[in-house]
This record gives sequence, C-alpha cells and structure tokens, in this order.
Amino acid sequence: MITLYHAPQSRSSRIVWLLEELGVPYTIAPVSIFRPMTGEGVPDDANPHPDKRVPAVLHAGALIAESQAIVLYLAETFPEAGLAPAVGTPERGAYLTWLAWYVAEFEPALFAGLTGELAGSPQKRRNHEAVVRRLEAALARGPYVMGDRFSGADILIGSALGFGRTAFPASAAFDAYLERCRARPAARRGAAKDGASGPQSA
Repeated sequence: MITLYHAPQSRSSRIVWLLEELGVPYTIAPVSIFRPMTGEGVPDDANPHPDKRVPAVLHAGALIAESQAIVLYLAETFPEAGLAPAVGTPERGAYLTWLAWYVAEFEPALFAGLTGELAGSPQKRRNHEAVVRRLEAALARGPYVMGDRFSGADILIGSALGFGRTAFPASAAFDAYLERCRARPAARRGAAKDGASGPQSA
C-alpha cells in the first residue's frame, strides 16, 4: 500500500493525479503545511517529509519526497501503467530530459512570471521566453510533451501550468494542452479527491 502525505491545493495534488493514473491502491494521509504565498498553515509533526512539506510518499518501507522523485519512483515501480519509457529505450533520454527541464527551467520561469521578477531581469525574461518557445514547439509535434505518449512529465508540467497559467503569455497551444490534461479521467478523479477532508483510500 502507498501512503501519500497530502495537503489540498498544493504540490501533492499532482501526486493524487499520478496515483489515479497508476491505478494502484493508496491511502491519503492529510497533513497541514506552511504555505509561504499566503503565510497560512503550520508544519505537521505527523508529516515524514524531511522539511515538513508535501508531497511525501511511503511505499514498502521507503520514504520518497519531492514531486520529481515520486514521479520517477512510482512510474518505474508500476511500469504497467506506461507512464515512463523503460530504461534502455530511445525514449528514455527524452523523458528524463523533460523531468529535469521541468525542475531546472519551467518552475523558475513560472514563479518569475507570477512574482513580477521578469520586469527587472533581462536574463529571467530570456529564460522565460525560452521556456515558452520550447514547450510550444513540443506541443506542436504532439498532444503531449513526449508526442502521442502521455507520461509522468505531463503530470509535472500540466499540473504546474494549471496552477500558474497567468505566468505565461496567451497561447492556444498551452490552453489546449491544459484542457487535455485536465480532461483525463484520472485527473478528474484526482481533482475530486484533492480537497476531500479526512483520511481516504482508493
């Protein structure tokens, strides 16, 4: 059984979506977190995350924290879901590249756009524009960042884009991609479970 330590409307919401895509049994353990953007909430002593943040997952005695690590771990642990190319396949390199790009490029660009940092930094503006170009180019080739194949990379990128759509300029490609991600049955189920109170099982 997988236990997800989760706070509604946070980074752990994407892991509920991931777990629904995997189709494996899991339990949601609600925890409170400090939310820096609003100043609300307090860390929860029951949360095993080293920094008392979310997401964190317990599985078979292993603690996995941080979204990218959880996507890597769970997609590989449950390969039958098809969310990650197998090690040794040509697609594997592109998949790992997208996961790293999400952390190194997409998230910094998103938060720079949300916080107004672009106006005072030509370098951040250039990086932000490069992120937009790269994602639009990928979506021009296929409905998902890996082309026709939906993957764990789309869970990271699609969930973050849904949170911070206003950080990026108008883009029909971005909007269509976001709608495709949100329309997935697993995404709909995950969204329904995201804000439910109390422990849950699936």
